Amino acid sequence: MRIIGIDPGTSCGYAYTDSGEVEVHQSGVWNLKPGRHEGAGMRWLRLVRYLEELVNPDKVGTAALFYEEVRRHRSTYAGHVYGGVIATIQTVCEEYKVPYQGIGVGACKRRATGKGNSPKAAMIQAAHEQFGMPPLLGDDQADALWILQCGLDELGYFKGSNWR
Repeated sequence: MRIIGIDPGTSCGYAYTDSGEVEVHQSGVWNLKPGRHEGAGMRWLRLVRYLEELVNPDKVGTAALFYEEVRRHRSTYAGHVYGGVIATIQTVCEEYKVPYQGIGVGACKRRATGKGNSPKAAMIQAAHEQFGMPPLLGDDQADALWILQCGLDELGYFKGSNWR
């Protein structure tokens, strides 16, 4: 049963587990920036392909997808990209009948570090300590791991060693 965590953005972090444990996972970052000779819509087509690979019921039995729910953005452009990523996530999830839910930024940061306003470096360090990820891990991938962990918590996959 696959559970997925997504950190939406142009550098879109993802993490998933088929075992119910973040320690046994796949994670990384999808670059959704359109190429020099591509139209702006290529960002969304690329994201649809990535998501379909993760949620395709013919390949995996997906239980749920969780994404970071951002309420405020630094710029109008960032807000537009975020809205497009979320719309694409929700569309693919609806098409494949995969339940999805947003996890607030503060809740994710609190789960990772104990503080709801932790900086990116603290989130990366917490992912390194908790999940054994390399220190060069980027903030998008670290956030996706913590969103996945929050999703697992929400679904009841409690493991004593994961509680901070």
